Amino acid sequence: MATRRRYDDGCSTAYALDLVGERWALLVVRELLFGPKRFTDLRTGLPGASPNVLSQRLRELDESGVLVRRRLPPPAASWVYELTPWGRQLEHVVAALGRWGAQAPGERGDGPISVDSMMLALRSLYDPALADGLVADVLVSVGDDGFRATTTPEGLRLAREPVDRPDAVIRTDTVTLKDVVCGRRTPAEAVAAGSLAVSGDRAVAMRFLASFPSPGPAA
Repeated sequence: MATRRRYDDGCSTAYALDLVGERWALLVVRELLFGPKRFTDLRTGLPGASPNVLSQRLRELDESGVLVRRRLPPPAASWVYELTPWGRQLEHVVAALGRWGAQAPGERGDGPISVDSMMLALRSLYDPALADGLVADVLVSVGDDGFRATTTPEGLRLAREPVDRPDAVIRTDTVTLKDVVCGRRTPAEAVAAGSLAVSGDRAVAMRFLASFPSPGPAA
């Protein structure tokens, strides 16, 4: 940690920023919240980070105990990065920052959004009241990634895992899903455009997609 910039402030907030306040650090955490990833997977999720900078952030987060690097057993036998239990506690921080940023006044650029970032947004924004008691297993397929979305009156469980017999299947891309969740397009418009496909119980899929309130700008 000798090469890092420090705040030299006794506040715990300042010390937390010493650990995860460098550029890309919290976004690395974001990309690992749904499970371990290889370096190449992280590069895909963070295309704006150069390989050298990403390597440096990973090394620093490893030294801080936020994540660990380990080798998967055969036949994969590849190196992956994953959050420690302490590092996983940052999910609440990342989710809160996302909700806060979504309410920012003024225009925001529409840069690329990673699959994991989009899924984290779904998990953070899901409102059981809008789902009106929906209990279902929905497969959300975004590109080559599949996520199991289990809805209950208590909330949403979202994990990168297979679903044997989903009640509904939603296939789309991150741009379309973001537009639908943010209210820029209706699910029906996305289906008509061919950028969103629904199979299984269509009513379940539509109730699921209507369960994410779009936060307005803060006063």
